Amino acid sequence: MKEDTITSDPLKKWIAEEGESISFQKDEPLYMDGMKADRLLLIRSGNVRLNKLTSEGRELTLQICQPGDLIGELALYTGQLNFSSNAWAVDDVQATFVKQAHLEKTLTTNALLATEFMKFMGDNFRKNQSKFRDLLLHGKKGALYSTLIRLSNTYGVHQKDDILIDLPLTNQELGNFCGLTRESVNRILSELKKADIVSITHSKITIHNLEFLRCAIHCEDCPITICRL
Repeated sequence: MKEDTITSDPLKKWIAEEGESISFQKDEPLYMDGMKADRLLLIRSGNVRLNKLTSEGRELTLQICQPGDLIGELALYTGQLNFSSNAWAVDDVQATFVKQAHLEKTLTTNALLATEFMKFMGDNFRKNQSKFRDLLLHGKKGALYSTLIRLSNTYGVHQKDDILIDLPLTNQELGNFCGLTRESVNRILSELKKADIVSITHSKITIHNLEFLRCAIHCEDCPITICRL
């Protein structure tokens, strides 16, 4: 996301101006599951992976956050909350953060920022709700199809009638997005390739028939802001 997009969003612009700068090296955690959640972070450069480990030690990738995204879990005006996921720097990351107390004080007196914060929280809730709905209701195939659609909305590059997901992914990494094993992803992708729904070159997936994937999971035409990773 470009800097002018940040400055056009009142909440992000305020964080950029009022917050404190912080940097993280590649593979360094921004925060960890169980730590006190007392800040909201605006990513200025680099990418951040949010993930959760199951009790069996399997990784579920919740989101890949890009420059301009806000991350953090806050329980405003109700006390402290702990982070329920891990945030890892995919590459070197520059961010700006505001502490919960400062944010609470400002939202109490600034109606515009309070409205923007409610929109941010509402969008996050809808995004997570729709993702887990797809993962739970449509089985293994539906979970992978939903992930491919979300990847196309997040990293898709249109090439005539096709969409290139411009993010190299191993089958294990793809499985981490939807809670599937590498073997399950291999099998489902093989079926999609045989049907000419997708093709894979240099670990990048090209979707040839997005409508097939959408119909298979009874896509509800959610806004792209919701149907993303």
